Amino acid sequence: MAFLKFNKSELVNLGYSLKREILGSNKTGAYCNSTIIDCNTRRYHGFLAVTLDRFGGDRYLLLSDVDETIVVNGKQFNLGIHRYGDIYEPRGHKYIVDFEANPVPQITYKVGEVLIRKSIMLAQDKDQVLVKYDLVESSAPVTVRLSPFLAFRNIHALTHENPEANTTGVRIKNGMAYRMYENFPSLNLQLSSAASRYVEDPHWNKDITYSDEYRRGFDCKEDLLVPGWFEVRLRPGTSVVLSASLEEEDPSKFKRKFDSFLRRKGHAETNRGQLARCANRLITDHNNRKKINAGFTWMYTGLLRETLQALPGLTLYGLNDPAQFEEILDNLIADQQERLTHRTTQVEAPLLLSCVLQKYIDFGADEKKVWLKYGSVVKAVLESYLPGRRAEVAMQPNGLLWAQIDGVALTWMNAYIEGRAVTERAGYQVETNAFWYNSICFAIEMERKYGNDGQFILRWSQIRDLVKASYQPLFWNNERGCLADYVDNGGQNMDIRPNQLYALWVKYSPVDEEIAPSVLRVIDRELVTSRGIRTLSPRDARYKGVYEGTQIERDLAYHQGCTRPFLLEPYVEVAFAVKGVSFWKKAEWLVEGFYEDLNKHGVGAFSELYDGDPPHEPHGAISSALSTAGLLAVEYMLDKYKEEQQ
Repeated sequence: MAFLKFNKSELVNLGYSLKREILGSNKTGAYCNSTIIDCNTRRYHGFLAVTLDRFGGDRYLLLSDVDETIVVNGKQFNLGIHRYGDIYEPRGHKYIVDFEANPVPQITYKVGEVLIRKSIMLAQDKDQVLVKYDLVESSAPVTVRLSPFLAFRNIHALTHENPEANTTGVRIKNGMAYRMYENFPSLNLQLSSAASRYVEDPHWNKDITYSDEYRRGFDCKEDLLVPGWFEVRLRPGTSVVLSASLEEEDPSKFKRKFDSFLRRKGHAETNRGQLARCANRLITDHNNRKKINAGFTWMYTGLLRETLQALPGLTLYGLNDPAQFEEILDNLIADQQERLTHRTTQVEAPLLLSCVLQKYIDFGADEKKVWLKYGSVVKAVLESYLPGRRAEVAMQPNGLLWAQIDGVALTWMNAYIEGRAVTERAGYQVETNAFWYNSICFAIEMERKYGNDGQFILRWSQIRDLVKASYQPLFWNNERGCLADYVDNGGQNMDIRPNQLYALWVKYSPVDEEIAPSVLRVIDRELVTSRGIRTLSPRDARYKGVYEGTQIERDLAYHQGCTRPFLLEPYVEVAFAVKGVSFWKKAEWLVEGFYEDLNKHGVGAFSELYDGDPPHEPHGAISSALSTAGLLAVEYMLDKYKEEQQ
């Protein structure tokens, strides 16, 4: 696909190429991530980061980089590129003439008459990255030297020269095994060619600088161990594969494994195909337990809110896989009992379970089977919000939920600056109480149909009626024509934010149908952009339209103006309900913009957030589960409404 290719003029322009990242991930939880010219600009970048159970399931970067040097007629040309302070050295990007990332990243270098192509593939079934070097053209044999840069550290940390590091390795077949520190696994580096040789020359490359970390005001320099280099001689038309793995592998299988993977993976020919590919990439199967990764490369796996919100989009609309939907949901429920029924700092998250089950039923699941399997969990979640059960949130005499812990942001808008919440939103929150009402109604309906707990139905019907009677009078602001974002002891907070969308989106809405067009007009006027829904109106004095600068500046923008693609799901669904099929063209336009940006930020992936101001540049995690799922949900709605018109 055209959006996964770059030409020489783009690649040699560091201002352009360093803003574009490539990503490979697999089911074990490993990843490979860098820029399109293979210059690491974040602490999270590296050739092989793996999930280590021995360290609590965190991800650890073992292999940061591999520098390539080619020797032609006695002359050396270093193809690598690193930043040291303000200097880039070596500047191997000047030799790059082509880049393509479909189905795997391929970088082509040209040095005189030598044309060499590097292809990077992360194995799908194990913690292994394979890098293939093809000598495409040359008038003579070429010697290729490969120098590994070892990190052996948590992906969130940086490392420095230290006496505890083991700077030597152990020889294995066609390579070396390194273990810099006790308790770490060995990193096995092997080449497919038995004719390769290894030269031991341990030294630290010091003060490697990560420009993205520097720009954000973080610690940005580290030292990486280069234990030596591998060397192999290639003739024109031949290739060699470098494997980095947690296990010692059979080098004779490297080329066959690489080629077999390419045949199976194939090319993504359509935008929808690329969305589905990203959906699959965001689902891990570490230790045979499927979970959703919230986003690459620094977000976590198995989070409650992110998993619930992304689950229907990724597994149902993207992969058409109900079995995987249930498997991930079952694992989430088993792992998140504390947050589901006891305490959480995202008070709306447990209530999303009902929304997820409703989406599953709408997709075609047998609602009786769904309720018999998950009904007890839904009811336990509801019970946990009754008075005296949770410290952070509880039902009040008016039936609504009041959430407050001083200084703590208790919703998804949870950025902090120097320990202080940017958007605390303490009190009655518009979306939390919409999810509360929807969950109560869902539980009552399902229990009436398929349960036998009459006392539950009687008690919760009274609470349902109380919530319904209280909700709209509390949140509706007739003068502004929309809903308050939250209500506290000082009254209605009328920040124009997207949270009020959920009051219209839930299956059982706590507001009258008549006010939906008015709320939608306000959202259309102040929040909708060509790249998602803003988190705050530009008319607000606190609005920050660009996500750039220091950590404080970015946190001020994170929920104060930045758009979120995942909010398109509730917006588009509500807009279809209010405007009907006439909204189809605009919905299509809202999705198409993200396909235009697939050559930005994370190449071929869907970013976490965008600037609120035009031209709406992408930021945050380069591959977001919420964004990918939200766009898949919109595509699913587009198909549905199109079919209805045929």
